[in-house]
Parts: sequence; C-alpha cells; structure tokens
Amino acid sequence: MRLLKREIERDQTGSVLLLPEEAEDMWHAYNLIAVGDKLRASTVRRVQSESNTGSVESNRVRVTLTVEIESVQYDVKACTLRINGRNVEENDFVRMGAYHTIDLELNRKFQLSKTEWDIISLERIDMACDVKQSADVAAVLMQEGFACVCLVTSSMTIVRARIEAAVPRKRKGSATQHDKALDRFFESTMQAILHHVDFSIVKCVLIGSPGFVKDQFAEYMFAQAIKQEIKVLSENRSKFLLVHASSGHKHALTELLTDPAVTARLADTKAASEVKALDSFFDMLNKDPDRAFYGYPHVHQADEQNAIETLLVSDELFRSQDLETRRKYVRLVENVKANGGVVRIFSSLHVSGEQLSNLSGIAAILRFPVPEIDHDDAHDDHHEQ
Repeated sequence: MRLLKREIERDQTGSVLLLPEEAEDMWHAYNLIAVGDKLRASTVRRVQSESNTGSVESNRVRVTLTVEIESVQYDVKACTLRINGRNVEENDFVRMGAYHTIDLELNRKFQLSKTEWDIISLERIDMACDVKQSADVAAVLMQEGFACVCLVTSSMTIVRARIEAAVPRKRKGSATQHDKALDRFFESTMQAILHHVDFSIVKCVLIGSPGFVKDQFAEYMFAQAIKQEIKVLSENRSKFLLVHASSGHKHALTELLTDPAVTARLADTKAASEVKALDSFFDMLNKDPDRAFYGYPHVHQADEQNAIETLLVSDELFRSQDLETRRKYVRLVENVKANGGVVRIFSSLHVSGEQLSNLSGIAAILRFPVPEIDHDDAHDDHHEQ
C-alpha cells in the first residue's frame, strides 16, 4: 500500500489518500474502511441525457464521487471491495443523497475520511504502508561483489537494497587487494541489513550464497558487531541462518525458502505465531483455567486488574458498524499495551482467526490467576461483540 497523503488532526479527524498495489493491500483496506466513513474515488456512473431530437440517451461516464459508506463487501477471489453509500458532495452527474456503488480495485487510489482515527486504524496504515512492519523474514542473497537484501511478507518479496562492488580475483601477490575489496563489499552489505531490517519484527534472516561467501560474510559481520559494539547484531545472532543458494540474485530466494532447515525455522513467523498463541490459550484453559478467559465481559474484568499478559483479538471486531462497540475494543487494546501486555490481532481469514471468532473473537492469557472471574457464564458471552 502506498500512502499518498495523510491529513489527520489532533482531534483524530481527517483523511488519508491511499493506493493499493498488492492483493494483501485490499485486505488492509477492508479493515480500514468502516460504515459511516466517507470515501472519495473515481467510479463509473450511468447517466441519462436528452438529445436535440428529444430522445433519451444513456451513457457511462467516469466521475469522482464522495460517498458516506453504508456497506462494505470484500471479494477475496476478485480482490475488490464493493462500497455502497450516498453521495455527499455536489456533482454534475449525481445528485446529493443518491445511492452509488464504488468498486475499489488494485492500483486505483482512494481517499478515506473518518470522524475518529483510532490507534487500530493508524497502526493498520503503518503496517500496510511500511513493508518493514509486516515482513517476518529477511533474506540476503549474495555472491562475490553482488548482494540483494530482501524483505518477505505473506504475499510479496521486496528488494530493499542491491550492493555491487568490484572484487578482483585472488591471485598471487594480489591477495591483499582482493581481501580489502571483499571487506568493503561485506561492510556495505552489513550496513544495508542494519538500515532495512527491523529486528523487533523479523523472526529470521536468511543468508544464501554459492560456495563459502555466506560463511565469510557471517564471520566478518559478527566480528564487526563485537568490534564496533553493534548490539542489535550480537543480540539477534540466533536469527541468522546460512543456506546454500545458486546465486546472489532475487530468483534464488525460492531455493532458500524451500530448504528443509528454513521451513522449520519459518514456523515461527507471524501466521504461525498466532497459531502458537491460540494453542497456548487452550493449553492454559485446560491446565490453569483461572489464567485463561474469553468473551468481552471476562476479559474486561481481567484488564481492570492489570492481569492480561497476552490479548488475542480478531480483526473483525474492529469492523463493527457500531462505533461505541469498536471503541470499547480499541480501549481494551490500549489498556493492555499500556500495562505491558502483548496484543495479537488475528486475521479472520486465517484458520486461527476463525477459531478465535468461535470464542467470541476475544481471549486473554493472564499473568496470574483471577479466580473471582466466574467461568460458568462464559457461554453467555460467546456471541457478544
């Protein structure tokens, strides 16, 4: 997703201009657009006009409309959003208050206005527009004198840096020249990793090359991490995985991602970590039920006692048509974060998100037992949203 313009005031009103570029962006847009928002976009409208002879002609014209949204439908297969609402701005072709349906597609910009941009919506924009926010995996593909630093999300791979350097062949009498050039190349590659990889999000950094280039680079990088006191590299050394690749070009990434050692390591990426969090919840529910609750009333009671260690919440709860309902879930997320808890927002399109939706869409693992919260009426909250 590309953020073309952002005008959000201190009172949280305002608008953003966005351009969806990837299939994943349409999912983000679906989670951003809510009933009651105003959406401005280019669309096609059938209009009737009377000719000089008195006959009525019907033509399709492209117009830019602003509608107040009354319904949003997401077509996963076609990767489109169907927005229905009433026209709220003067237009030569569409009268005020007339209904119109806008189909949002990839590579078609739209402006979204809200009366209240809450923390969930703002974080969604950051996640959608900054690939570093959603990339669980980084990859460095290299060969002598050439390297690509890539970020990998669930639906795309972005090359963030290409490093090219002249490295002379190692000959008798020119070994020093070769080694110096190689060190300069390794230094540039290391700096690209530091600049483009967010280690607080990335779970694994793959380094692939033909021969021993990857091993030489890793040896250089971690030696420099100690020498230059680059803590972020030293502290995240366990995230690096060396794998054979046929070249340093992007196409070789497929080889890395299908390597059995890599497959095992990538089990801890975002989607898998959601499954793991849900398993931990069910495990806690069985072993220590006073530390695991679901349904808004119970989770809310736990939050009031600052007891929530991990909050599991489905993204569909933030798409509620009722503003006050949405606000209460936003407040809960803010409280848990303020108290040092971890918040995991599940995609309702993933299997783990569907499971969570069956538990009312919200659950919590607590830091300590809270026996005074009664499990017996949990089923009463099962469908509350």
